[in-house]
Amino acid sequence: MRITRFGEAQPYEAPNHFDVRSLRLQGFAPGGPEKFWIGLSHYLPGGGAGPDSSPLEKVYVVLAGAVALRTADEEVVLGPMDSCCIAPHEVRTVKNLGNEVATILVAMPYPEKQP
Repeated sequence: MRITRFGEAQPYEAPNHFDVRSLRLQGFAPGGPEKFWIGLSHYLPGGGAGPDSSPLEKVYVVLAGAVALRTADEEVVLGPMDSCCIAPHEVRTVKNLGNEVATILVAMPYPEKQP
């Protein structure tokens, strides 16, 4: 078992994000999960990400606040305990349109190792 206390979670910078503060809760450490990692992102009011895509699928779970999520096919607002799966290579934009911090749990597989 590998425990990460919230006070010991390490911050990381997510590419193409602005006014977002992220913490790595699990992954990228010895004894942690081998196939995926878990992050926690705090989107400040007006903060967002994208437009961007990655070759990896990802799952977002909104824990607090709300975010507008846009893909080529649709635009939705996700609130507390709403979740979505973003497919590999799907271009998405995330934005906190409200005045409170939006907190999102993110689950993703590890990037494939390059030879």
